[in-house]
Amino acid sequence: MPLLVGTSGWQYADWRGGLYSQDLPQRLWLEEYARHFATVENNNAFYRLPSPENFAAWRERTPAGFVMAVKASRYLTHIKRLHDPAEPVERLMRHASGLGDRLGPVLLQLPPTLRADAAVLDAALACFPAGTRVAVEPRHPSWWTDEVRTVLERRGAALCWADAESRPVTPLWRTADWGYLRFHHGRATPWPRYGRQALATWAGRVADTWPGTATVYAYFNNDPGGAAVADAVVFARAARRAGRDVSRTPGD
Repeated sequence: MPLLVGTSGWQYADWRGGLYSQDLPQRLWLEEYARHFATVENNNAFYRLPSPENFAAWRERTPAGFVMAVKASRYLTHIKRLHDPAEPVERLMRHASGLGDRLGPVLLQLPPTLRADAAVLDAALACFPAGTRVAVEPRHPSWWTDEVRTVLERRGAALCWADAESRPVTPLWRTADWGYLRFHHGRATPWPRYGRQALATWAGRVADTWPGTATVYAYFNNDPGGAAVADAVVFARAARRAGRDVSRTPGD
């Protein structure tokens, strides 16, 4: 599917009674999630890198065609701050290889205190195996330079389009032939929901920026109260109205 829509994680207790029935054991939540969505962003890997066996088990528990994006370990992004990247990248990719054909992009979310260093970013991106899709989410405004954009474009890495408060918090650069979006929290009620107009605007941005054949990943990180699930459904519908081919979401 050219536009894959999902959520950032799937193990949220307050999704019980919503996406997950009250009597469904937590050990079956991934299987249930994958019935409704064709992709997920695994953000647990940021806090503690799962074992190769864990990744392999997730592969076995999901259907063919399912895609799992992986948020890189904070050891690489927040502790090493992208310095000396060879060993952390090799370990990350060795573990994540357990996903096999389920492995999607790798997300590098940078600390908000990390100032731009195009050379350090370039060196880190160079460590990833050829063909790996890497999305980069800088969070300090010093990164918005032509030099940084050139590094991303040369490496085929996607600038992660990030939203907070229903507004872009990153430039809307297209740096690769694929895209990556993250929705952190909107301005609608109840918090942290997004309004329909905000999501329709984002769907239009995607349609205006990438051709229909390009793969774009979109993940909702506003998990409290099941907001991510509800907003993913609304966004997917808006994208379909904009002429996009969209992966499954609940209710399809």
